[in-house]
Amino acid sequence: MEDASSGGTPFAAAGRPAARDELRAWQRSPRLPSPPPAEAVPSPDPSGQRLNRAIAECGFCSRRKADELIFAGRVSVNGVVETHAGRRVLPEDSIAVDGAPLPGSQRKLYLMLHKPVQVVSTAADPDGRPTVLTLLPAEYADTRLFPVGRLDYFSEGLILLTNDGQLSQRLMHPRHHLPKCYEVIVRNIVSQKALQIMRSGMRLAEGDVLRPVEVTARSMASGCTLLRMVLRQGVNRQIRRMCRDLDLTILRLRRVAIGPLQLGDLPPGRCRPLREAELAALRQAVKGR
Repeated sequence: MEDASSGGTPFAAAGRPAARDELRAWQRSPRLPSPPPAEAVPSPDPSGQRLNRAIAECGFCSRRKADELIFAGRVSVNGVVETHAGRRVLPEDSIAVDGAPLPGSQRKLYLMLHKPVQVVSTAADPDGRPTVLTLLPAEYADTRLFPVGRLDYFSEGLILLTNDGQLSQRLMHPRHHLPKCYEVIVRNIVSQKALQIMRSGMRLAEGDVLRPVEVTARSMASGCTLLRMVLRQGVNRQIRRMCRDLDLTILRLRRVAIGPLQLGDLPPGRCRPLREAELAALRQAVKGR
């Protein structure tokens, strides 16, 4: 016979006649309804992507800046303010910053552009000068493309345009810096001493310490020198400042390669989409760094 300590009935002596009567009365008494089961908390939707990443991939800003906007309450999803950067969003969700909707999910585009001289390599210019975006064909007018990196106003050559914010951030991050190749025409003959200084690494007049630069020189019929230089760091106006400190006058500066991408015979002012093999090689180059 079970007792109270073993989890049976509340009657210690259920076998006695009086106790049996009490047991029967207890069994016939109305029962209180059992409490309803606790409502299950839905688990987060594993589909979609994090909100901060979705904003960054639109090209609006970096993922870190997206976090700041979200925490400040400036981002809404489907009309509701969202303050959690890890919120998962789907392609059909509407995301807005300060009430302005971000462009919806777009087909990712990757363009190679040959920037001419006297064109600004930014999306807009306060002085009204032509930018790399003004060179694009009308078919890209409604696509929010932006340049990856920069070229000087008087420099020309290869520049990458895309709406893939994640790839852009990786390409511009110092940790993933890809080698960039330039063809530089300078006046007169370049001495072996100047070439050796560039190959050994040099300190600029402003104090910047440069890594060694791969450089070859070829004399031209005009008496000038064609330098082919490979840079592996992102110092602002590095080639122009190097030549300045070495008393070399630049006549033309053209970027001909970024990592595995080659400018080839693409005419100045023209662009073309990256080929699948080029895009795969570019992603692999960034991934491996």
